[in-house]
Amino acid sequence: MSPGTTEGGLDVATGDLDARSLYGLLTSLVVPRPIAWVSTVSPDGQRNLAPHSYFNLISSSPPIIHVTSSQRRGRLKDTAHNIAETGEFVVNVASREQIELANHTAAEWPADEDEWTWAGLTGLPGRLVAPERVAGAPAAMECRLVETVALGNGTMFFGEVVWFHVDARVMDGHRVNVRALDPVARLGGPLYTPLGEVFQLVRPDWEQLRDGAPAPAAGPAPAVHAGPAFPAPPA
Repeated sequence: MSPGTTEGGLDVATGDLDARSLYGLLTSLVVPRPIAWVSTVSPDGQRNLAPHSYFNLISSSPPIIHVTSSQRRGRLKDTAHNIAETGEFVVNVASREQIELANHTAAEWPADEDEWTWAGLTGLPGRLVAPERVAGAPAAMECRLVETVALGNGTMFFGEVVWFHVDARVMDGHRVNVRALDPVARLGGPLYTPLGEVFQLVRPDWEQLRDGAPAPAAGPAPAVHAGPAFPAPPA
């Protein structure tokens, strides 16, 4: 049994790991991570498109999401530069159908190269922001920057969603059909995963639990695997 391991496991202080080991361990444990396929534009009009798996929801009222861009060899990526300088970005949902194209845009393209063109992608104009959204993406969210937080080698960009684009093919009435959305998540290293099994698990009510009711059990999801309903937008 070597130092830092327990019967084949790992039991080690953070300070005993180098940067590469920390990255590999964290990105293998914090999984699955949703992928934000982020489109931005520089102040001089140069388009940029890149996937980011340090991404999540922060608030629903107002709707705020965050994308974290980690440094590459000690330097900010083009996505981070563009968001910081323009205050705008679009998060596109990377589906299984387009994940290879999203990965194509993950290459270390020079700042003056257009990832859209190299990947053969078409951009659709935003309604309220300058960056385009990806044609064919099942959904996209136009965002305006509300706050930036730099911690360690990551810069977190908090954006308020000012416009939602959700394709008709992923809508089931006033619900998003997650199966049709078909999102892909990032795992450790070059590994990714599709949506996989979807099941339903109702949140327990503490008073019912207190009174002896059994805890809810996981069960089959509705046939359409749809999320909560929301009101129709005004005509």
